[in-house]
Amino acid sequence: MILVDSTVWIDYFNGVTTPETDFLDDILGDQLILVGDIILAEVLQGFRSDKDFDQAYLALSKFQQVSMMNIDMALKSAQFFRLLRKRGITIRKTIDCFIATFCIQNDYELLHSDRDFDHFEEHLGLKVSHP
Repeated sequence: MILVDSTVWIDYFNGVTTPETDFLDDILGDQLILVGDIILAEVLQGFRSDKDFDQAYLALSKFQQVSMMNIDMALKSAQFFRLLRKRGITIRKTIDCFIATFCIQNDYELLHSDRDFDHFEEHLGLKVSHP
């Protein structure tokens, strides 16, 4: 199972060609793709028109949707953030900690184009899909 980060979905919906969007296009229909609630919110909040919002939501609703946060996940995310900070690494966005922690704890791969996730891969064993 692959969780696709908002960085990839946003590029995909905007027609931006990257190795990650090409990879996403290649695996559509072949692999189980997860859409997390946090990622859903991040992606949908960027649409200006109601029509584009509705079309994107319809497209994303075809994938398995999962709830990503609870108290245990929040605590583990804070622990991971602190561990990385002790190693001199500061993650720029709390939401990235949530996403990486969710993937690590559930043994999911992450498809992303955000350098903050590289630290989770290197130091905490995050599984990443590399196109």
